[in-house]
Amino acid sequence: MIEIRFHGRGGQGAVTAANILASAAFKEGKYVQAFPFFGVERRGAPVTAFTRIDEKPIRIKTQIYEPDVVVVLDPSLLDTVDVTAGLKDGGIVIINTEKSKEEVLEKLKKKPGKLAIVDATGIALDVLGLPITNTAILGAVAKATGLVKLEKVQEAIKETFSGALGEKNAKAAEESFNKTVVYEL
Repeated sequence: MIEIRFHGRGGQGAVTAANILASAAFKEGKYVQAFPFFGVERRGAPVTAFTRIDEKPIRIKTQIYEPDVVVVLDPSLLDTVDVTAGLKDGGIVIINTEKSKEEVLEKLKKKPGKLAIVDATGIALDVLGLPITNTAILGAVAKATGLVKLEKVQEAIKETFSGALGEKNAKAAEESFNKTVVYEL
């Protein structure tokens, strides 16, 4: 089973991203689970969401304490939250940031096995006109993990957002997929 923890702020779409990723994996015939955890429910407050993906039915019903993958939608969280808490050895960290690999690694409490960096905010602003990074970051997740195909992520996005909005969000995921830089550490 692969366990993924999303870190974001209220209004950035971390919960939606976890659900879309689960939907994309389901489309590939996998068993999935996606759910949120809210602290203070207000715009801008830290939000955590989770996705589990497996080849067999998932029976566990707890939060994810030892993720294989951590996805960070808001780079400012690196200053206030230990996003690598519980990260499995050799785990993957995917971060929306303009910062360099070295700058990011300085802020992480645990060194991941793989680090993926993409400016999902810039992509979201260019494509959507809004700094909502959830669909853009999913392109990076597809590239860095290989858990789901980009095409399935785009299908799930278009089912979540209809019409032109769905097309734009699918494009944001594709741009992010193409611009994500993955480092083996």
